[in-house]
Formats: sequence, C-alpha cells, structure tokens
Amino acid sequence: MNLGSDVGINIDEQQDCYILAVETSCDETSAAVVKNGKEVLSNLIASQIETHKAFGGVVPEVASRKHVESITLMLEEAIKEAGIPPEKLSAIAVTEGPGLVGALLVGIMAAKSLAFALDKPLIGTHHIAGHIYANQLTKDMQYPCMALVVSGGHTELVLMEKEGSFVLIGRTRDDAVGEAYDKVARALGFPYPGGPYVDKLAGESEEVENLPRAWLEPGSYDFSFSGLKSAVLNAVNQHQMRGDSQFQAAIARGFQESVIEVLVEKAIRAMRETSAVQLLLCGGVAANRGLRAALAERCQRENITLLIPPLIYCTDNAAMIGAAAYLKWKNGEFSNLALKAEPSLSLEDWSVAASS
Repeated sequence: MNLGSDVGINIDEQQDCYILAVETSCDETSAAVVKNGKEVLSNLIASQIETHKAFGGVVPEVASRKHVESITLMLEEAIKEAGIPPEKLSAIAVTEGPGLVGALLVGIMAAKSLAFALDKPLIGTHHIAGHIYANQLTKDMQYPCMALVVSGGHTELVLMEKEGSFVLIGRTRDDAVGEAYDKVARALGFPYPGGPYVDKLAGESEEVENLPRAWLEPGSYDFSFSGLKSAVLNAVNQHQMRGDSQFQAAIARGFQESVIEVLVEKAIRAMRETSAVQLLLCGGVAANRGLRAALAERCQRENITLLIPPLIYCTDNAAMIGAAAYLKWKNGEFSNLALKAEPSLSLEDWSVAASS
C-alpha cells in the first residue's frame, strides 16, 4: 500500500467519511471517531492529571509510559462506541506535533500500525489546527476568521482567510498564558494544574491587586506574560514580608484581569484591522470562565460573532484532531508510513495545500 501524500486515493465526497483520530501530544490519551469532520461518534479521554499532580507538572517520560499503557484499549473502545466496523473507517489521523516528542511517538506508532493493518490512509495532524477546528464540531466556521489560541504551550492569533489556511499574526514571546497561570498558581500555593484554582479564586474575590499589562510595541499582536509573572512573585513576597495572610484572592483577580484585558483587546483589534467575520476561542485556557465571559461580553458590544467550543473540546482530545484531519482528507493530502513526531511543527506549513 502506498500512503504517500502525492498518491491519488479516490475521495468520494458523496460518501460519508469516518476518521479514527488519536491524540497523545501531552498528558491526555485520547481516541475518537469523527464523521465528516463535524459529528463526534466517540471521544474517549484518559487524563493523567492525578499522576502528574505529585510532581507539580507534566513529566514527559511518565506521560509517555502512561500513553503506552492505555492507547490500545482506547482505540478499541473508540471504535466500539462509534459503532463503526474497522473496515468502514476512511482514514487514521494522529497528532504529529507540536507536543512532547515521546508522547507524540506513542500515538504515531499506534496510528501507523493501525493504518497499515487496515490498509487505510494516514493523516498527520497539527495539534493547534485541532484546537481551532474544535469549533467546527458544534457550529459552522465562516471565513475569513480569526482564532485566539490560548493553551499551556501556545498563545497566538491566527488569521484564516479560507478553510485550512493559517497565518500567524501574533504569538507569545515568552510564557504561554497556560504556563503563566500554572506558575502563578504555584506561587499562590495551589497544586498542579493551577489554572482552574486561579480562575475560581479570581471570580470570588472582591479585592484586586493592581498588576501591569504588557502591551508591547504599538500595533503589535504579540503577547508577553513573563513580566506579569515576575510582578506576581514580587507582590507575593511583599505580602509575606508584611505578614499578610489573606492576599491570594486579590492577586489571583489582579493577574486574571491583566491577562484577560490584553487577550481580549488584542483579539478585538485584530478583528477590526482584518477582514475576519468570526472570532474563535481555542485551546485549554478557553475553559477559563473569566476569559469566556469577558470575551463574550465584549464581542456582543462590538457585534462580533464569537465561537467558543464546549468545555469537553477545549482541553486536548482526539475529536478535534479528527475535525482538523478532515481538511486534509477532502484535499487528498495523506502522510506516509515514514511519518515522525515533529515537536515544533509549524501551523502555517501544515496548511492545506490548496489554501496555501
């Protein structure tokens, strides 16, 4: 079987497409079956949070071993729950990057083995494209559109002038927003993952610590959170030296308000200054209640159409990989069995060929 990207596998768009997708880029093992890039027939997720909580963060080698332990069962259960016999699958999709190289390799080897055994096309898929197209699982995306990507490893503004086309117009220069949340949470004494604790405390606090906003150069769409993180650490130290005991909530609210203001303002400005007709919120931090509420309120005032995935599709999951892989399926772009993990895979380079 030749699964090279330049071969002409017959694509009949009149027939339903069933993609079995695999996601193992970090610390969730997930397998899903997605029909026609939109309908989720199954989406199983095995989280490793309790395992990594003891270490205060994700340990790559431990994550890889946990993926190995569960990947086969996850694939079997995803197919069984979808009610689709393996021979009826159209393709096997897998996250090839970005992510932890060892974790990626587990999913890639499983996907390649299954593609070879079932004689099905293989589709290497970009993790962030998956987060973006998670929005397609509940509502139709309209082009051109703008994606605000916020996760543990990425903070980006991505312009999509048409389906499958990705142009980065802004990105983080240091910490991603998810990293900043976890580091601030640690400074405030919360366990890993700390983002939800900060979000909850910020929403409950009546007091607010005044913290800086990093706007960078005039007109820049880039982000920077390392200075804000340092300001939080300095504020914590000052409170502790004064003997204060109840300062965590005010700092949590001050930090969250600073992050949200910068994210929302830059996203809205990007919408105004481009031809985008729809704003998408994507990534694990899209589950943050404060950010969801602030962005929704601002978009309503600005008469901007906003899409935010349900919480289940915000964090890492295989359904989103199936949704993004469908773009490649429709365009007849397939990977070969030499597919390897690409921890720094470029989103722009992954764009569908016809959209480049």
